[in-house]
Amino acid sequence: MKLELSMWYKILAPRSVVLVSTVNNDGVSNAAPFSFVMPVSTEPPMIAFASDPGHHTVKNIKMTGDFVVNIPGADILDKLWTCAKSFAYGVSEIEKAGLTEEKSENVKSPRIKESIGFFECKLSRIEDIGDHVLIIGDVLLAGVKDKFFSGGKYLIKKANPLIHIGGPEFALIGEIVKNR
Repeated sequence: MKLELSMWYKILAPRSVVLVSTVNNDGVSNAAPFSFVMPVSTEPPMIAFASDPGHHTVKNIKMTGDFVVNIPGADILDKLWTCAKSFAYGVSEIEKAGLTEEKSENVKSPRIKESIGFFECKLSRIEDIGDHVLIIGDVLLAGVKDKFFSGGKYLIKKANPLIHIGGPEFALIGEIVKNR
């Protein structure tokens, strides 16, 4: 079966989902879910995500030059979905969702306490890519809750991060297979 090109990315699933938190110059926080996200360099550590250029997240990142990528677990799916709603600019999705802001160590944007882990990022650059912008950040600090990392290994089944399939559908880690 051939796919309409408008549907091409739907079979590139599931994808990691993250909550990107930002803050504007007035100190009002913002959080939005993204699943077009990827690591782009290990040395130096860099991460990128794609966004609609008119998104409040993009406006705040251009304003402050930083952001935090938070990794949500299944336990906050409803709150993540609240963050996906369209609120007026200057309304805190973090507050509306009932999530808890944590002060970041290296950036103005807050971390989200309920997340499995986080990456504090300084904006490296923004590139126009088709109908999206690609936001690339230098990872200044990475963290994960102790119970989800042991012996240098991410305990992914225990962490149970959300994986985006498309629209309102998400998946969770089931079986882990290894190449023998």
